[in-house]
Amino acid sequence: MTPDARPAPVPAPVPGPGRGLGPLGRRLFAAFAVVALSSVALLTAAALVGTDRGISTAQQADRQRVATRAAAAAGKAYREAGGWQAADWGPVRTIAAGAEAALTVRDAEATVVLSTAGSMDGTGMPGMGRGTGAGAASGRTASASVVVDGRTVGSVHLRFPAGAGSAGLDIAWGWVAVAAVTALALALAVSWYVTRRLTGPIVRVARAARAVAAGDRTARSCVAAPGELGELSRAFDHMADDVDRAEQARRRLAADVAHELRTPLAALQAGLEELRDGYADPAPQRLAALHDQTLRLGRIVGDLAELSEAESARLSLHLADLDLTALVRKAVSDREAELRAAGLTVRTRLGLAPLTVRADGDRLHQALGNLLSNAARYCRPGDTVTVTTSAGDGDVLIEVADTGPGIPEAELPYVFDRLWRGSTARRTGGSGIGLAVVKELAAAHGGTVTATSGPAGGTRIVIRLPSPAAVEQ
Repeated sequence: MTPDARPAPVPAPVPGPGRGLGPLGRRLFAAFAVVALSSVALLTAAALVGTDRGISTAQQADRQRVATRAAAAAGKAYREAGGWQAADWGPVRTIAAGAEAALTVRDAEATVVLSTAGSMDGTGMPGMGRGTGAGAASGRTASASVVVDGRTVGSVHLRFPAGAGSAGLDIAWGWVAVAAVTALALALAVSWYVTRRLTGPIVRVARAARAVAAGDRTARSCVAAPGELGELSRAFDHMADDVDRAEQARRRLAADVAHELRTPLAALQAGLEELRDGYADPAPQRLAALHDQTLRLGRIVGDLAELSEAESARLSLHLADLDLTALVRKAVSDREAELRAAGLTVRTRLGLAPLTVRADGDRLHQALGNLLSNAARYCRPGDTVTVTTSAGDGDVLIEVADTGPGIPEAELPYVFDRLWRGSTARRTGGSGIGLAVVKELAAAHGGTVTATSGPAGGTRIVIRLPSPAAVEQ
């Protein structure tokens, strides 16, 4: 039951994705760029509008404070002069000049008593009029009532130049523009980097797949990426290893089958020609030898048919609740003669309590028979074969252990591969099918099969099947 050891193929990593981006990369980068551009444009517009409104509000508050100060100074002048005619306009003019604003003072009847505006309209009032002109509409004006002793005696109107306070807005807009350009450049750079990181492993896996499809069975992606991309690469490389191993197995199968068939066919042909030409008599011994060659041919063909049948066993199972202890006892009894003929001692540890399992009795009998036949073929005379049944962790187990030569550690990972033959199997004429059939039958029942071997020899094969309670859950 040992496989054929082989040197592991040296993987040939495919070249990297290069500097350019593939179709998927270009689409991803374009999507990232659109998102980045939209986000930066939206934030820039919001920042500009917010900055403009904030600065405008602050400027208007400053203008209103200047108007309030001018109104207070005008009220003081009105009180000291006892009216508008002899009022001292110096302090009011100074406040307006300091703010670079055109000053207009009206009395309680809205008549202009003082104006520093450069032009007047047709009513003799400043061009700003009664707060309905262009200046009022533009928001660059401020007004305040002149109150003396609780009585409104007039009003002060200030009109500020068009460029007043725009320097701060220009600076703010400049910083926002620089920040927007920087953010966009950084977003594009990060988008390019992320796109390459995302598409690079996919491109390498695709190139490796094309190389494998073209016949290069050593091509591997070899991508050390985190997360799902790394899992994709490792899964592809494992699949490529399986494909390579399966192809080598098929080649060995063709050679082994040809070799196995050539010997009995040549013996049959030679013996039949001797009988036909009269060089030998059809004695019973001669016919028995020819019959043995036909049996050998039948065994090879039967092994191949058995593997094909086991691979489709999931479709042809007839499940029922069985007593595993009784089934194993019968299988051992059926093979006991073969085991004793090989010089082996057979032991069973089945226990008295029944172990219930939901399975196809014939298929399990076939799997256990393959294990026992392998033991009879590969163990040495005087070795012991022990069959044990047990239960644990919601499973039932069938264990076949022997004290034979064991399986080399390098061959253990391949013992259940289809058509895999180890060094011992090649010497004894094994077909590499028996354990593959056991694996397929165990998998068809929802179970597993494992093989272990110690450095001092001996092999332990365990079939683990789910109990009926675990299946119902």
